[in-house]
Amino acid sequence: MSAPRLSSTPLPGIGVRYDLTTREQRRLSVVAHRDGSRTLSAYRKDDPDACALSVRLTSGEAATLIDALMPAHHSPNLLSTTELGLVAERIELSATSHWNGRLLGETRMRTETGVSIVAVLRRAEAIPSPTPDFRLAGGDTLIVIGTREGVETAAAILGRE
Repeated sequence: MSAPRLSSTPLPGIGVRYDLTTREQRRLSVVAHRDGSRTLSAYRKDDPDACALSVRLTSGEAATLIDALMPAHHSPNLLSTTELGLVAERIELSATSHWNGRLLGETRMRTETGVSIVAVLRRAEAIPSPTPDFRLAGGDTLIVIGTREGVETAAAILGRE
């Protein structure tokens, strides 16, 4: 079974759009709006460009849905930082990422964006507090925390191919 393919696209002034193609070749997207709300969209199987469902969720509704999808792996308190002006996001490096094989320090993430990379998820392993000499790999998921703008900039930097 191959890993799910998740891509992210910064939407200037709006947030970040995440697209997932399922094993059944269904396309789903989530737009993470700057105000913390989310828009979940599902596309028709016979026409992947035609939206079959679109639902806008408050940040609380999105957190409840996440908890329902990942109850064993997710602590809603960890990601409920919006009251503090911070957001935590998962950013996946693609297999063709510019950062594949490079050191984490080369991203200059904290200097360029102010965000912190608090963990890297690789296969079934979580690497907490990776140091600047940590070598990134395509398929890694980075857990970043910072301001919404910083996290959006981090997603753009980490999305380089």
